[in-house]
Amino acid sequence: MSGTLSNIYNNASFALQLHAREMASLQEQASTGAQINRVSDSPSTAYQILGLNCQQMSLENYIDNLSEMVSMLEVTSTIVERMRPLLAETRTRLTQITSGTYSEDGRQRVAEGINDILEEMVSLANTKHTNQYLFGGSNTTSPPYVVERTGGEITRVIYRGSSDGRSIEVAPGLESSALYVGDEIFRSSNRSASIFQGDTGAKAGTGTSSVTGNTWLTVTHDGSNYRLSVDDGISCVTVPTGGDPNQAVTDSRTGKVLYVDSTGINSTGTEMVSVPGTYDIFGVLISVRDILQNERGLSTTQVQKLVDTSLNSLDEVSNLVVQTGVAIGSKIGFLGNIQDGLKNRKYDTEDEVTRLQQADIAQIAIDLSRREMLYQMSLSVAGKLMSMSLLDFIE
Repeated sequence: MSGTLSNIYNNASFALQLHAREMASLQEQASTGAQINRVSDSPSTAYQILGLNCQQMSLENYIDNLSEMVSMLEVTSTIVERMRPLLAETRTRLTQITSGTYSEDGRQRVAEGINDILEEMVSLANTKHTNQYLFGGSNTTSPPYVVERTGGEITRVIYRGSSDGRSIEVAPGLESSALYVGDEIFRSSNRSASIFQGDTGAKAGTGTSSVTGNTWLTVTHDGSNYRLSVDDGISCVTVPTGGDPNQAVTDSRTGKVLYVDSTGINSTGTEMVSVPGTYDIFGVLISVRDILQNERGLSTTQVQKLVDTSLNSLDEVSNLVVQTGVAIGSKIGFLGNIQDGLKNRKYDTEDEVTRLQQADIAQIAIDLSRREMLYQMSLSVAGKLMSMSLLDFIE
């Protein structure tokens, strides 16, 4: 008897507790609007939500990285676009000079204007955005270009940035960079044979020179032999009797070498040696300015010839800037498309989390009403069972 009454009591108590817990859970879902308020509510669903939340955070990081990169690339594109009209202006002035529009004084004024353009070009190449230098590759903390000056004018522009870019992950398995290596985008790298622009009889040697852009070769005579220099006489090499078909002449300032066929040298003088495919923006502007200033005492005919030749080097670096601008624009579009795709994935992830986590209030109301009815019925049944006495069993 006692065992039977005890079982009845335990079963009734268990049923009431079960209904009470379910009603409490449904009421909590109704008040919070979420069907998963703790992991124990549904471990498998909670695990899915946790994974989706991690994915959402990862996508947000990628999107933030892309926003920063696109912003930096847009600034870079603006800088490169500002360089184009400066080079175009330089070319216009040189074209006017070749047509005989300017006198000697006019050429000096043009040289001053080109010097101003050179200063602006260096400033643009050292542009800083969000506390990072744009054209120094992975070295973003110091100016990528430093200058050497003589008499207040820039005589040499040296790249001090990194030769390596810095890439970051912008999407799963995809890396990109918004920081360019200035020495790659502002300098050509398609070396051709050296071209000697003077009348000394010097020609290109058989070796591959390491000098770039325009170099000045000075030929002197010491009374016995010709002597060659590519650093304005700071260091010289002596031409052996009969000459040398591949004589190395080293610039003591840079360590770069010009190979000269000195077998045909027959006079002294200074001549410009051009190396197409190796021009850089700053070297071209320095060379053009120096030609117009004519501090080396060249004849008017020689100056005119060198100015005409300089148009080719100016076209080379201008095309380089155009190609760089196109490449940056393409990268901005590419990264923008990736960003849009990641945003769509993020929205889909958010929708999936909402679907798994958000409670169906209408269904909860129905379930809660059903549970309350079952609870009331359980109370009624339990009340009747608990009111039974020993006499009910004796009868």
